Amino acid sequence: MNPSFLILCGDGINCENETALALEYHGAKVKIMHVNDLLSSPKELFSHHGLIFPGGFSFGDELGSGQILSLKLQTQMSDILKEYLEKPRVILGICNGFQVLIKLGLLPNNQLGNPSADLRPNTQKKFTNRWCELSVTKGHNSLWLPHGIDSLWLPIRHAEGRIVFKDSQKMLQGLKEKNQLPLRYLEDQNGSIDQLAALSDPSGRVLGLMPHPEAACFSPQLPRSLSQTVPSGSYFFKTIVSSLDSV
Repeated sequence: MNPSFLILCGDGINCENETALALEYHGAKVKIMHVNDLLSSPKELFSHHGLIFPGGFSFGDELGSGQILSLKLQTQMSDILKEYLEKPRVILGICNGFQVLIKLGLLPNNQLGNPSADLRPNTQKKFTNRWCELSVTKGHNSLWLPHGIDSLWLPIRHAEGRIVFKDSQKMLQGLKEKNQLPLRYLEDQNGSIDQLAALSDPSGRVLGLMPHPEAACFSPQLPRSLSQTVPSGSYFFKTIVSSLDSV
């Protein structure tokens, strides 16, 4: 079986082609679909094993990063998204896509319409664009990441990537106990609590992260200092395709 993924595009999203290439390279089928077309035909979602919200600036980040897209999805597709997640399906949100999943409430606790986390402006109060090293949490629950690797190098490019929780320490401890914190920055990049770079939902099937794995899947994408290493972004797409192949 070749798992199929629906990748959103349009209205400021700008990383759909790189994401599609990474998935296709690892054997997945891909359909790129405009946000408006999905809102018009929401049941198209059920034809795919995975849904991906790529990076970019959806709707120009008016009212806040990912805010308008999340509102559109919540008001027009709330029941569809709930039904989709009741099946063995997966969702990935990258950068702006992560911001959408957070505002929907799908991360970290899968409470659609009731967000318990947020992505705030970086403590540096400016856009950050650099490669960074991340540690992979042992025992994480995410289907998108393999076990047995300790660190990754991925690029970040965002102005609102600082992860915060409504009940900071209590919620952080709860997510640690449930293994929902798969990635951390080795060095503080934006002021995120516990230097978090990603969150997964309780099932491990939904993942959101600020770094861009689709921009680190092939050797020509890497900076010279990493040219002799395995492109870290490929781990995400290879792992999820293999996971869905076995379902």
